[in-house]
Amino acid sequence: MKRTSLLLPLALAAALTLTACGSGAQEAKPAADGSPATLRIGYQLIPNGDLIVKDQKWLEAALPNTKIVWSKFDSGGDVNTAMIAGSLDIGLAGSSPVTRGLSAPLNIPYKVPWIFDVIGDNEALVARGGVTDVKGLAGKRIATPFSSTSHYSLLAALTEAGLSESGVKILDMEPPDIQAAWQRGDIDAAYVWTPNLAELQKNGGRTLVTSRELAQRGKLTADLAVVRGEFAQKYPKALSVWLQQQDRAVKLARSDKAAAAAAIGRQLNLDPAEAARQLGQLVLLDASEQRSADYLGTPSAPGKLAENLHSAAEFLKTQQKVDAVPELSVFQQGLATRELADAFAGG
Repeated sequence: MKRTSLLLPLALAAALTLTACGSGAQEAKPAADGSPATLRIGYQLIPNGDLIVKDQKWLEAALPNTKIVWSKFDSGGDVNTAMIAGSLDIGLAGSSPVTRGLSAPLNIPYKVPWIFDVIGDNEALVARGGVTDVKGLAGKRIATPFSSTSHYSLLAALTEAGLSESGVKILDMEPPDIQAAWQRGDIDAAYVWTPNLAELQKNGGRTLVTSRELAQRGKLTADLAVVRGEFAQKYPKALSVWLQQQDRAVKLARSDKAAAAAAIGRQLNLDPAEAARQLGQLVLLDASEQRSADYLGTPSAPGKLAENLHSAAEFLKTQQKVDAVPELSVFQQGLATRELADAFAGG
């Protein structure tokens, strides 16, 4: 894979240089109350609770002595690179990039404290030109962001249909570039997420398979939060506040969908009706559900998300995307169950 095999050594070298030269300068002294001077968040344009928190400025209100810096990323692979460089404290990455991040050669020292969403119909494989099923993609040009959940799902869909990677031409593109390439007619198909997916579907894209359908067949994907281990250890109260605001956003999406959709619409530049439609394509989990056995679990009993990440690593190893499959315990230790439990200890 181009990004990992050719660019990874250069990216790692650059990241290490940034860390060595700039980490001390990047992190200012804590505020008088012990909260971080700055909280650096990497977000993506995905219609989940994170955009509600951003739109409503809940973190800014809850952490008045902390400067909240929101930086937009187009993929989890880029979030991983920023985490390696030490330029992010909390970020959003799909389960496939997080699997790679916790595996060799990356071995990023971060943990998963929250599941932003379980991916459903908001990620899908679409095609045009009369293609009606995945088998019909043989020899076609398919775009997806490498190392993303969409990439993982695309490979799973191809394998399920009996197609090899060599039987198609897979192009590494970020979502905005996919949309532009689609408009130019440079690609025949794409596996990508909303809002770009919605634009492809509006412009001649026929949906061949969704991530919800693949999840039902054992290939579950999710959008996960990752927190730098050093930050979580140094600022546990700030992380608790962040988690509480994410839970608040999920509860708003359930209790007042119109308000949630309006907030997401402002962030995505969508009308509320379309924002509500895209929000409905995701499965959002509140704090209680996050702590259940099916997801993050508890400090004494890590949840099934660890098993899902381990399974994803096994799949990625067959595709030569990771050097080796870590032990299940690596992914169990990669779940920030203690931090999640502490944030909601009173309820």
